[in-house]
Amino acid sequence: MIRTGVGKDPLLRRPFSIHQTTSQGQIQIYFKVVGRGTEILAHVKKGENLSVFGPLGRGFRIAESAPACLVGGGLGIAPMLFLAKKISQIKKDCSQDLIILGGRTRSEVEPLMKDFEQLDIRIATATDDGSYGQRGFVTDVFTGHSLPVDCSVYCCGPEPMMAKISALSKERHFPCQVSVESVMACGMGACLGCSKPTKSGAYAHVCLDGPVFDAEDMVWNL
Repeated sequence: MIRTGVGKDPLLRRPFSIHQTTSQGQIQIYFKVVGRGTEILAHVKKGENLSVFGPLGRGFRIAESAPACLVGGGLGIAPMLFLAKKISQIKKDCSQDLIILGGRTRSEVEPLMKDFEQLDIRIATATDDGSYGQRGFVTDVFTGHSLPVDCSVYCCGPEPMMAKISALSKERHFPCQVSVESVMACGMGACLGCSKPTKSGAYAHVCLDGPVFDAEDMVWNL
């Protein structure tokens, strides 16, 4: 959770995924300017101080012995690099792993590839307009790849995309985890503003119970 402005304008912190970290304790955030908070953040200068609260919530649970398929769409690419680096650190063999990244156009995918290509994991890409990688959606790439029967899927992106990956994973009997995005006010479960319905009939708080959930537990409001 990052306070993007000074004082009370904007009043609330903004939630972000960690894109990557360094051994010197630095963190990198990948974001898009979509409102006042991110507009201010985009103009922060080197040397300025920001109030950062976290890390918060529950992350991906890595199945160390299973092949992994990471699927990131649009801004959902943000946590995939951090996850991919963790997987490459703890697994001895990533030869069966696959990273699928997608966006609307080349500009949303290509600038991020250099960091991903440093890892010893296969990468497949897609763009809506076909300007980079396969033309189409990450779901098309996912469907078109033959994955090991014991594959574990990790996904982040727009809800319709995650809902589709969840359904496709269920068809192939793959366990699937999704990182859910939500507007958050506090990040600590006090305001209840980030509640999401689950199939149990209860509500989960993205900031505390997530942002990562088992895909089959979620109700997709599309």
